[in-house]
Amino acid sequence: MTQLPPPPPFPPAPFGAIPPPPRRPRRAGFAAAVLTGALVVGGGAGVAGAALYDGASGGSDATGSSSLPVVDNGNRPAASGSVEAVAAAVLPSVVALDVSGGGAAGSGSGVVLDTDGLILTNDHVVTLGGEIPADQAEVTVSFNNGKKVRASVVGTDPLTDTALVKVDGVADLKPITIGKSGNLDVGEQVVAIGSPFGLDATVTSGIVSALDRPVEVARDAQGNATAYPAIQTDAAINPGNSGGPLVNMDGQLVGINASIRSTSSGQGAESGSIGLGFAIPIDEVLPIIDQLRAGETATHARLGIQVADVAGTAGSSDTTLSGARIAEIEKGSAAADAGLRQDDVITAIDGHQIEGTEALIATVRSYRPGDTVKVTYLRGGKQSTAELELGSDS
Repeated sequence: MTQLPPPPPFPPAPFGAIPPPPRRPRRAGFAAAVLTGALVVGGGAGVAGAALYDGASGGSDATGSSSLPVVDNGNRPAASGSVEAVAAAVLPSVVALDVSGGGAAGSGSGVVLDTDGLILTNDHVVTLGGEIPADQAEVTVSFNNGKKVRASVVGTDPLTDTALVKVDGVADLKPITIGKSGNLDVGEQVVAIGSPFGLDATVTSGIVSALDRPVEVARDAQGNATAYPAIQTDAAINPGNSGGPLVNMDGQLVGINASIRSTSSGQGAESGSIGLGFAIPIDEVLPIIDQLRAGETATHARLGIQVADVAGTAGSSDTTLSGARIAEIEKGSAAADAGLRQDDVITAIDGHQIEGTEALIATVRSYRPGDTVKVTYLRGGKQSTAELELGSDS
């Protein structure tokens, strides 16, 4: 399915895929820089502070002392269902990805799917936002225990922003537990883990702010959209979080963090979290994972139409009308066989309201080829319905 007219090949900021941050320096160098900064900013704190204290007090024991009362509750076990418990369970399954190729470089996140070394991430991570072909990407995976291993790209699917990479010869991998994104509710607490701006193993938490939020993050040269019915969350997500997991409070994978809304609008400006992050629901990704790991080309459901927003189109004077107008329809397509016509306005699919083209694309993307859906549409101001079997783009 394509939207008319085709926009530029990449979505304009501030709404779209999280741009990969510039290639980060070696972690050792980064840690040294942070430590040095701490000494300077702290003034008399840190190591320098300890030396000053020893000089003034005549020395202290190795554990430090203070004239102020200190309450030591010990390091208590994490409470079940807490962010702390979730982090402890999930962190060993989360990896950082360094990607380079064609003179470009960036970083992102991923999650271990099985003990054979299969790792799930975003297509825009391994292609650096479309700058390089996936088969030219050089990928290095950094595990939670500090081990670094080169990985190969198993397969990618730009239309769902999904990619699989694989490492070989790595023992003791801990696959993440996969949950059901369909069980999420608005207001439910979730945790995001990844490597924002190269800061590996960063844990943030928040809630599910909305479900089935239509989000378009990219387009190919033919105008085909990468759109999905996203999980919206206020957990902080930043560049480098792409491909990392969004998990529920049972530590189960429910989404793959993929895009953000940002106030930054300048070309090349670095986006940051304003509490509007979006994850691809895992329920929509699992069939694509199965196809990619089997070496197959990913397939997607399609109606066989080109669409345009109702607002501003010819013959539409009702500014309150919402939906997706059929601009063109393919002969022999699922839509044509169901009796849909050019200029029909699709307003709902299986009861899910369609506000515009983005919502239609995202909703259809949530189904699989061969699924049967009920399409509600307007023709000449009269509402009708049609039941049809979705086609495939294969």
